[in-house]
Amino acid sequence: MKITRAKLNGVVNPIGYDFKKLIASWNVEDTDSKILKEGLIEVSKDEVFSEILYSRKSDELDQTGESLDIKLDPCTRYYWRVTITGDNGDRAVSDVQFFETGKMDEPWTGKWIAQGDGEFYHPIFSKDIKTDSGLSRARLYVSCLGVFEAYIDGCKVGDEILTPYINDYETGMQVITFDVTDKLKEESRLEIQVARGWYMSKFGLEGGHDFGDRLAAIAELKLIYEDGNTQVIGTDDTWKVYKNDVTESGIYYGEDLDRTAGIKEMGNAKEISVDKKLIDRYSIPVVVKEVLQPKEIIKSPAGETIVDFGQNHAGFMELDADFPKGTVITIDCGEILQEGNFFNKNYREARSSFVYTSDGRKETVHPRFTFFGYRYLRIKGWPEETPLALDKIRSNVIYSDMERTGFIETSHEKINRLYENCIWGQKSNFIDMPTDCPQRNERLGWTGDAQVFSQTASYNMDTRAFYRKFLIDLGLDAKRHDGAVPSFIPNRADKLAGVGSAWADAGTIIPSVLYNTFGSVSDVEQHYEMMKNWVEYMHRNDVEHGDKGFFTLPFQFGDWLGLDGITEQSIKGGTDDDYLGSVYYFYSTKLTAKMAERLGKIADVDRYNALAKKVKKAILNEYFTPSGRLSCDTQAAYIVALAFEIYVDRDKLIKQFEDRLKKDCYQIKCGFVGAPLLCTTLAKIGRMDLAYHFLFNEKFPSWLYCVNLGATTIWERWNSVLPDGKISGEGMNSLNHYSYGTVVQFMYEYIGGIRMQEAGFKSAIIAPEPSMRFRFFNTQMTTASGKFVSNWKIEENGIFKLTVSIPFNTKAKVVLPRFSTNDLQVTGTDSALIGEDGCIDLASGTYEFSYIPSSDYRRIYGPNTRLSELSGDEDVMKILEKELPAAFGMIKKDDKESINLTLGELPHMFFMGFSPEKVDPVNKKIFDIIKW
Repeated sequence: MKITRAKLNGVVNPIGYDFKKLIASWNVEDTDSKILKEGLIEVSKDEVFSEILYSRKSDELDQTGESLDIKLDPCTRYYWRVTITGDNGDRAVSDVQFFETGKMDEPWTGKWIAQGDGEFYHPIFSKDIKTDSGLSRARLYVSCLGVFEAYIDGCKVGDEILTPYINDYETGMQVITFDVTDKLKEESRLEIQVARGWYMSKFGLEGGHDFGDRLAAIAELKLIYEDGNTQVIGTDDTWKVYKNDVTESGIYYGEDLDRTAGIKEMGNAKEISVDKKLIDRYSIPVVVKEVLQPKEIIKSPAGETIVDFGQNHAGFMELDADFPKGTVITIDCGEILQEGNFFNKNYREARSSFVYTSDGRKETVHPRFTFFGYRYLRIKGWPEETPLALDKIRSNVIYSDMERTGFIETSHEKINRLYENCIWGQKSNFIDMPTDCPQRNERLGWTGDAQVFSQTASYNMDTRAFYRKFLIDLGLDAKRHDGAVPSFIPNRADKLAGVGSAWADAGTIIPSVLYNTFGSVSDVEQHYEMMKNWVEYMHRNDVEHGDKGFFTLPFQFGDWLGLDGITEQSIKGGTDDDYLGSVYYFYSTKLTAKMAERLGKIADVDRYNALAKKVKKAILNEYFTPSGRLSCDTQAAYIVALAFEIYVDRDKLIKQFEDRLKKDCYQIKCGFVGAPLLCTTLAKIGRMDLAYHFLFNEKFPSWLYCVNLGATTIWERWNSVLPDGKISGEGMNSLNHYSYGTVVQFMYEYIGGIRMQEAGFKSAIIAPEPSMRFRFFNTQMTTASGKFVSNWKIEENGIFKLTVSIPFNTKAKVVLPRFSTNDLQVTGTDSALIGEDGCIDLASGTYEFSYIPSSDYRRIYGPNTRLSELSGDEDVMKILEKELPAAFGMIKKDDKESINLTLGELPHMFFMGFSPEKVDPVNKKIFDIIKW
């Protein structure tokens, strides 16, 4: 037995964080024990646990999130450990973990400092430090207006990038804490370099805006000696200020580094007054997570030198510089080539360049105060006498330091690429906050994108601490606007970034996702105020419009980028905005009632359940006929009604949805609201055949259309790139958006079959629904409760094999697909426990099942098979050409209407020359075909 993944508030050994809540979590692995017999968690002031501050022993210790009740002091390190005893007698003690508080409410000695009045350059604030002998511990606390890097004797402190990250700039600035004990000498030089960052580089839409007009820094170096004495060296007007040779920078701009300009002393820093609260950090680190080597150096038809990294991503380039003095290297970023030439017009006003001017020194150099989104780099100015080689340049991939928790591997190469595209979309857009894109002049925390992707993201990676940060900032902004959750953050106090249903509902949906995924109500308690205030905001709007149970606005994003709008290039689909607004009004109210119940807020439970009931009734009265037909006849309308359980007659609604899909020739017509829920909704209503159709479809619009055109990330539009390789537009066209990557949620939950049954995956359902289009499908998901595995494969002889793993102290209901007792082979359980329906309840452990399915997966065709699915099968086409030439001709003609007829429908199409006598024998032949 061993204890793994020990984290506090979702972070390993956090230093300087906001610790208003203390939530310990861990997993248990490598044990034969099934359940927890006894657990002990201890917190101490010292590493040997001689001074215990908190102790709890229980057989109900919660590994998904055990709340610790401790009074904390500022600038103090605490230690904690967990001891677990299993029912089999196994026992394990975790490695000693620690957490260290920041300054909390401790007064600051350091002052805000800046360059002189009226001056602007990228400043370096510097102080020579002397330390006495017997130094025991040294901590550096830093914040700034802008972004900073700290240096001691020329060496960067820590490995974080773009600190102190994106802040709710109206509330305050995060303080980043560094352990610098081992970096200080008797005499050292401490430097803090500050650049524009998000704070002061025209960040945002419509030309952007600055959150302030002056770069500044504040810091304290706290030295603690073995004799107990403490020395604090804070920023003040004795610090020197230098002009950096980073001459310009910005999130959209990029960075200019001019070594010939030199570092120039500008005199003493100026103490200034800054009306911003200093707060302990809640952003997790952004670091270099991977390094990509270039795949190819291209000479374009236009004569450009282009470096291809083979993967769209976010980060910054790094080059080995050894150039004559005065050499200017300009590096521009792009996502796609056009006719073989460099292209980045879809970046809009984002310059996205790194310009390096050499002073003749040999060095490895990279931008430090910005980031880019790109696959391709255009290099200008590289001296011809030292040609650019692959080993002279690389790319540092950056994103928030989240643990990868989900993995999918399949026998289908294109689906594997689609899955990787989703992962790369998340990597690229999880840089301190969930952004829409990493490349153009936007990169904003759009709430609609974040909402639809939140569950997928939380399967892929441990997002516990990441989303906590986003929700805190979201809540602060909403509080300033009477509960209105913005469409994106960050914003200035005098601006509300619009309000829109499905976007603002991130304020209720993401906290619910966090609770369901990680299982601790303490995680989301602080976000309940935002949830409640958003529902109250919608209710006030409802009252202003007559208190009829609707949420209506002058503008809604609606089913954004849906293809059933006025044109396929329209920004909005055809689903009624007021309908969607009211559906999300109901859903958010229901989620808030559930959260109130978990928190024991009984009055709120009653209030919001009653309000949800009222809103649902209003929707049913307005948009449904008495017999149950939905009047809003679009894909997205049916999807959200079924997903959120709003209907008079579920079966009738399903039939309408199926009819709508047929009218649409089984093509995706929905956008940001409908498409993320499409496949999971189809799976829930028992139409896995249709869900698989949409997953495997390779024609426009589809997920694999993008893959076939070489996509390495998820696109913003279904047709961001046209079949001829040309980009479909420049104004709003990112090739690195993650929203449509939500199809991966369907892959985890229904193809792999791992679904949460109890919050935090304390219990789960493992119910894979295979298709012969996969020979195997492997799913691994490390949850708050531990690692679940569902690996299945179909053997050449038709035998189905399933291997499942269930973590310690959890249980799962396993549903064997197409279960048959014939030739059942089971390892790790008693086959007699399996019900006739293929269900079995299992405790932790690994189990293997092998059996002949009740119907052969290798027989891939049936009554629901559409003619369009037969076109690539030579065996079937030969049968049709010979025995049912009318059907063969329809397929060859590729008429959208006729090729979407099913084999089961053909016998009844008498007006097309078909009859049961003609079709049934042919169908039987097709149904009996075995594929491998």
